[in-house]
Amino acid sequence: MRVRPVSVENLVEELADSLAAREPGGFLRVAIDGPPGAEPGRLADALVDPLRLRGRPAVRVDTADFLRPASLRLEFGRENPDSFYAGWFDEAGLAREVLDRAGPGGDGHILTRLWNAGTDRSARDSYHALAPGTIILVSGPLLLGGGLAFDFTVHLELSPAALRRRTPPDQQWTLPAYLRYADEVGPAGFADVVLRVDDAKRPAMVEQRW
Repeated sequence: MRVRPVSVENLVEELADSLAAREPGGFLRVAIDGPPGAEPGRLADALVDPLRLRGRPAVRVDTADFLRPASLRLEFGRENPDSFYAGWFDEAGLAREVLDRAGPGGDGHILTRLWNAGTDRSARDSYHALAPGTIILVSGPLLLGGGLAFDFTVHLELSPAALRRRTPPDQQWTLPAYLRYADEVGPAGFADVVLRVDDAKRPAMVEQRW
């Protein structure tokens, strides 16, 4: 295994090239997995225009819009790392309304938002018809290892020290969940692409992955 430093710009171009070459004419379901401190949403956003330039429409989905109702998330307190790990995100809703619909036998109509955390109500979003060749970029934490049907996975890895440093004070209570994820799931061991992002401006790619 070799770790290769890469500029942010080159990283985005390399990923866009790899994704655009997959499933031409079909849908591609991509996970950009990482804690907030690793900024998975930022990487997913940066891929949208390069993919379109390569002839692949891209649609963004963030797991922050697929939360479970507050009554379920907060049943054991507002800062319970076990609840965050196992019961915060509506994985069934993400599968039902996005991944399955964009998968084999799906109708190609997805919801990009299911839940409005601010109002704690349904987002009441309309279904979006996917154009042929669309790449669905799903960003968020704790995405891998739970059986969600992704076609390609990217894991953003932080060392424990960097994870603590880059996690805002009001989210420090989530740290045990991310350490448990790394230990029990081990996403760095099976993701298609693993990026080490202790320094956001100087990412490094773990080679022999794709």
